Amino acid sequence: MKNPSLADYCDPMRRCVKCGACQAKCPTYRLTRREGAVARGKIALTAALADGEIGMENGLLRDLDFCLLCGGCVTACPNAVPTPEIVAAARREISAQRGLPPLTRGIAQLTASPKLLKVAAKMAAVSETLVPGMVAERIPEESGLRLRLPKAMAGRLLPRIPRRNLFDRLPEKIAGQPGKPTIGFFVGCGLTYLFPQVGEMAVALLERLGYGIIIPRSQGCCGIPATSCGDGAAVERLAARNSSAFDRVDTIVTACASCYSGIGEHYRAMGAADFAAKVVEFTDFIAREGLLDKLLAEKKDSATGSTPAPRRRVTWHDPCHLKRHGSTAAPRQILAALPGIEFIDMAGAGLCCGLGGSFSLKHYAASKAIGAAKVPGLQASGAEVVVTACPGCLVQLQDIISQAELNMRASHLVEIMASHLLPPCC
Repeated sequence: MKNPSLADYCDPMRRCVKCGACQAKCPTYRLTRREGAVARGKIALTAALADGEIGMENGLLRDLDFCLLCGGCVTACPNAVPTPEIVAAARREISAQRGLPPLTRGIAQLTASPKLLKVAAKMAAVSETLVPGMVAERIPEESGLRLRLPKAMAGRLLPRIPRRNLFDRLPEKIAGQPGKPTIGFFVGCGLTYLFPQVGEMAVALLERLGYGIIIPRSQGCCGIPATSCGDGAAVERLAARNSSAFDRVDTIVTACASCYSGIGEHYRAMGAADFAAKVVEFTDFIAREGLLDKLLAEKKDSATGSTPAPRRRVTWHDPCHLKRHGSTAAPRQILAALPGIEFIDMAGAGLCCGLGGSFSLKHYAASKAIGAAKVPGLQASGAEVVVTACPGCLVQLQDIISQAELNMRASHLVEIMASHLLPPCC
C-alpha cells in the first residue's frame, strides 16, 4: 500500500469552484475568518504548490498546519473535493523535503511503534502510581471527572492511563457459538491505552451475541496520527502491518470513529479497497445486523419482575469521522431504543469538538475555542451524559465540560450499551 502523492489529487483540486460553501462547516474558518483557514483557500495553496507556482513558504506551512482534517468541508462541498486528503498529501510532501518538526516527529514515531507506545503507556501509568503528580495533578474524586491535569499543557485534562492495557485484559482469540462467524476487532490506540474498559465492553457485547472474535496482537495504530503529522512512511508501515494482522477475517469491527476512517477510507485511498471493504464501525455493525433487538429481548427476559431503573437523560455528539461518512443514524437509533434512557438530540451535535489529534497539541488555545462552541448545545440539552463513539472526542468533550463547569460527563456509546444491556458482571 502506498500513499497518494499531491500530484495524484490534481483533478480533484480542479473541481473546487471557490463557491465558499465550505466556510459554514469549517471550524478553523469560523474561529479566524482567514481565507487560508478554509478549504477553498487551502485548495488554492496546494494547487499552486503542485503547479510549482509557490514554494514552501511560511504562510503556506502555517495554513496547511492549521487544519483539523475533520472533513466538514467535504460534507458541504457540491463537488465533494477531498480537502483533508489533499492537505494530508501536501503535509507528506513538505515533510519529505523539509523533515518533520520535533513534536510531530515524536507523535508519529510513538504511534507508529506498538512496542514503544506500550512501553510509554506503562511508564506513564507506573510513574503516576509511584509518584502522584509526576505526570499530572490529581482532580478530586468527588468531582466525578476521574481525570488528571497535565502540567505542561496549559490546563488540558487527560484521562488517567490504566496500568493494564486492553491487550493485557483480553485473550487474542475468543471462540464463538456454532454457526456464528468470527470477526476481527481493531482496537486502536485510544481504547487500548486510555479506555481499555470500553474495549472490554465492546468485546463482551459481541461475545454475548455469539461471535467468535480475533484481537490480533500484531495490529498497530490505524495511522491517523501519522497522517496528521505528514509521516507518510509511518502510515505505509502501519497499513502493511494491519493488513497482515487481519488477513484471515472477512469483517473487521472497530469501536473508534477515527480508526474507522483510518483503516477504511485512508487505506482505500492507498489502494487497499478489499481491506477497507471489510471495516465496519461498531454501532453500524450492531444496526446493520439487527443485533440491538436481540440484546434488548435478552435484557427484557432477564429483567422480568424487576423494578425499572430511573431514566437517564443523554445526548449525542457526532464524531467528525462518522459524520463525514454519513454514519449518524445508528447511534441515535441505539440510544433512543435503550431502556432507561431519555435521548435528547442536542443543538450543534455535529459541530467539531476541536481535538483534531496533533492539532490540539500544537494549537490548544484554538482547539479549546473551537470546542467551546459545543457548550450552548450541551447546556440546553439538560443531559447527564454526552455520548460519542470516538476516544479522542471523549478526551476533548470531558475537557470542554470541565472548562465550562457543566454538571455532566462524557461517555462512549459502548459503555452506555453495556450498562443497559449486559448483566452487572460483564
